[in-house]
Amino acid sequence: MRHTLVLSALLGTGLLAATSISQAANNSLVFCSEGSPAGFDTAQYTTATDNDAAEPLYNRLAEFEKGATNVVPGLATRWDISEDGLTYTFHLREGVKFHTTPYFTPTRDFNADDVLFTFNRMLDPQQPFRKAYPTEFPYFNGMSLNKNIAKVEKTGPLTVVMTLNSVDAAFIQNIAMSFAAILSAEYADKLLAEGKPSEINQKPIGTGPFVFKSYQKDSNIRYTGNKQYWDPSRVKLDNLIFAINTDASVRVQKLKANECQITLHPRPADVTALKNDPKLKLIEKPGFNLGYIAYNVRHKPFDQLEVRQALDMAVNKQSILNAVYQGAGQLAVNAMPPTQWSYDTSIKDAAYNPEKAKELLKAAGVKEGTEITLWAMPVQRPYNPNAKLMAEMLQADWAKIGLKVKIVSYEWGEYIKRTKNGEHDISLIGWTGDNGDPDNWLGTLYSCDAIGGNNYSMWCDPAYDKLIKQAKIVTDRDQRTVLYQQAQQLLKQQVPITPVAHSTVNQPLSAKIDGFKVSPFGRNVFSGVSIEK
Repeated sequence: MRHTLVLSALLGTGLLAATSISQAANNSLVFCSEGSPAGFDTAQYTTATDNDAAEPLYNRLAEFEKGATNVVPGLATRWDISEDGLTYTFHLREGVKFHTTPYFTPTRDFNADDVLFTFNRMLDPQQPFRKAYPTEFPYFNGMSLNKNIAKVEKTGPLTVVMTLNSVDAAFIQNIAMSFAAILSAEYADKLLAEGKPSEINQKPIGTGPFVFKSYQKDSNIRYTGNKQYWDPSRVKLDNLIFAINTDASVRVQKLKANECQITLHPRPADVTALKNDPKLKLIEKPGFNLGYIAYNVRHKPFDQLEVRQALDMAVNKQSILNAVYQGAGQLAVNAMPPTQWSYDTSIKDAAYNPEKAKELLKAAGVKEGTEITLWAMPVQRPYNPNAKLMAEMLQADWAKIGLKVKIVSYEWGEYIKRTKNGEHDISLIGWTGDNGDPDNWLGTLYSCDAIGGNNYSMWCDPAYDKLIKQAKIVTDRDQRTVLYQQAQQLLKQQVPITPVAHSTVNQPLSAKIDGFKVSPFGRNVFSGVSIEK
């Protein structure tokens, strides 16, 4: 073995008032969330809304240290990596209990069979549960893990060996992400026998610090503290409640009234008042994020580079930054944030030039008055606090170069589904980094494998793909940086996206909350969080 990673374990609800969720009682915490999850089977989803709702329920083999980017043990206490970098041996934690609920009572502790089920379901289309409950795995496939993991085997009840086809420098970071949450093989067998495999998505079972109790779409999710959690010090709440409200101003009002104790994504206009409220605290951090415009290169006329260049140089980014972000951000010129290692500082934006943009459109054969659709997100995100306003400003920018822009929007789940299918002309979208590795940007968002996942431009460039694939099989950071910077240059030249801004993350919460840390990856983690009486 080349090296053994032995790390200290560092990881480590449902009362609702008759008319409203009010002041936390009986050691309960209310989180004002901003959307309804599509489900709780995290392997299926990529949005923060879905991952937030599932986060309290699960663990992964490796996890990110709370509030940080480094990886620490989760359900694996340590892992060994072979000299050639192709074999990972995971030593599993002993005595971990799966949740007991009205719909499932486990008869055994967590073991290697659960890891095999979790990964083989994503790897093998013929796996019985996968055949009974067909679904897609956008992260897993988008990062080519379905192609690169050759096999997953158990060599003992608490030992799992994963063999790769090629070196993946980001492998441990990747499997610390939400999609790799470990599921119960015993529960899956039960659902399969009952002919109800889809219930794994709506009646979740995990090993996490909170147990699922109920979910009412567009209203609330209730969890209870897991009294059997393998790290009892991380369970400090009896009840955790997600109160769902899509309106940022309403969420702020509820926070001020102590109807919830933590919320997210406040409007920039509300930040000053939140800072000045003595009953609250506001955590500010530079955002590890990017808000951008994605051009669907499979739709005409966006298959032409000149058209994408014209749209790009007609965007008045500074005006958008002033109006939409209201100073709480910085202009973006690149396909990932400047705090990400390997960021190429030499990349520059094309100058704002509507007149030249008109000339490019004319040369490309695009007639004045051509109609296009611009899709605007219905939710606030750290990377885009007001997509509707941004869309209206882009509509005005592109009208100046002769385009007639129709703004389109859908409910968030439908929006994501349709954009993944490539139904849009142009969409407003964004990303908050998941694991601190450049591949999580350059591979996850813009690669050929990510089409149908998070590549909303539907852009596939063989030269670009070759560079990012080479970078993944190199372990030396300097060598990877060179390859990633070449890829960034190529992506900038081809303009599948227009980067707009990196926002500042503002996290409002009650002054009585202790132990909550802002995740660089945009996760809301309640393990270890407590509230003063």
